[in-house]
Order: sequence, then structure tokens, then C-alpha cells
Amino acid sequence: MTDLCRIFAEQIQTRLNGFTPDIALILGSGLGHIAERIENPVIIKYTDIKDFPQSGVRGHQGQFVAGTLSGKKVLCMQGRIHLYEGHAPQIIRDIIHAFKLLGITKLFVTNAAGALNPELTPGTIMLICDHINLSFANPLIGANDDTLGPRFPDMSNAYDKNLRNLALRIADEYNIPIKQGVYLMVSGPNFETAAEVRAFGILGGDAVGMSTVPEVIAANHAGLAVLGFSVITNLGTGLQQQSLSHTETLAAAGKAADKLSQLLLHIFERL
Repeated sequence: MTDLCRIFAEQIQTRLNGFTPDIALILGSGLGHIAERIENPVIIKYTDIKDFPQSGVRGHQGQFVAGTLSGKKVLCMQGRIHLYEGHAPQIIRDIIHAFKLLGITKLFVTNAAGALNPELTPGTIMLICDHINLSFANPLIGANDDTLGPRFPDMSNAYDKNLRNLALRIADEYNIPIKQGVYLMVSGPNFETAAEVRAFGILGGDAVGMSTVPEVIAANHAGLAVLGFSVITNLGTGLQQQSLSHTETLAAAGKAADKLSQLLLHIFERL
């Protein structure tokens, strides 16, 4: 366990004033307003936590929002940090391990992603069933603390099967269209070339993005059950005619966020 992990946990816990979250929720680009559904919110700015990394990406507000969501106690990251901002993957591990120290047992992750599979049109909600790590970075590199997790964590159930089955049942019940797929992570920050999009599809990826995988690896290491969703914001380079932009990503994510918010609320009700 690192000193930063303890510092993050202690400072968050102090600011929660006795509130004890059970679930952590990380919101990706354009999805931050899902946090507005949290009741009796307690806001903790990242800037108010000693040595906490800051996110400088548009669409990421840079704060924790703690409260209840469908009756469940939640600690939400309204904005995440990314490797392409210069942050080491180990700092992401420290954040996730701090969640474990706070007593959190489940991690829900969301992101905005580009389609590698042309059947995933913009606005689609993709339930992540597995991932491919092409960022060539791993948050667990370095000394291991056996009290937090094993040296060689198993990733065969990286995205918890029981949680995925629950999400599929609820989506069907409430007629919220979702598809399952494999998320492929690259480091960014540039969008992919057409040749890379073709190669990633051959490798088995359905959507590509620049986040999420470090959090999921660290969560599996710490024994947290993970559920993940990608909002498809665009077709990858070569699968559409126009060029890609972050503005397009935010706009498409915003349109799909309401559907994802509804789905998350119903899932939380059933946990």
C-alpha cells in the first residue's frame, strides 16, 4: 500500500463526514451530468485533496460527488485522469486502492469510445464484456502489497459476469437497447489512423478509447467487482467520411447519456 493511497483514502473519508460508500462510479467524457442524479450530494474537488492528480480534459469536471443513487451509497468520479495527460498508471492504481480502503466493493466505469465494429453506430451503449490493453502500460507494475491483492491477479472475469447479466436483463426489461463488445485501449491522445482501426478490428476489438483499462486492472487486483459501459460517439477513422474531433465526442456522448443514466439507475435499484 502506498502513502498516496492512504492519503487519498483518509482525505476523502474526512470530507465524507461519516458517509460510507459501497459503489464507485467513474464517468467518462460527456457523461459527467449523470452525477446530477445523485441525491444529497457531497462535493469534493480534486484540488482539495493533497497530491491528487488533476484532469485537464474538457468534459471532465474534476470532482467527487458522494451521495445516494437509487438508494445505494455511491462515490462518483465526475471526470477521470488519463495516461495521455502525463499521469503514471500507478496513480490510477492508488485511486482505486483508496476506494478499497474506503470499503467500496463494486466499481462501475463508463467511457466515450469510437466504433471499430461498424454495427456499433453513434449513440449505441456498449456493455463491455472484455478488453484489450494496447496502451502498453499497467498500473500494477512495481512492488505489490499482498494485503490489497495478489501479485498476479486473474482477469478471466474482469467485467463481472453476474453484473453483466443483470445489466442485460434490465436493459431488456426496460427496452433500453445495448450491445456487448470488447473495449480496446490505446494511450492517445491522437485519434487512430484508418490502418490502426482495421488492425484493431482484426484483433477482436469492437470499440476503442483512451481510458478505463487501468482502473479495471487495479479494481480486479483489489477484488472489486466491475461493470463497464462505452457510449459509442463515432465510427473509427476509415469507417466514416468526416474527420474526428473531441467536440463531436462530447456531443454524441451527451445525447446517449440519458439512456445510460436510466439504465444505471435501474441497475442500482436491483443491487
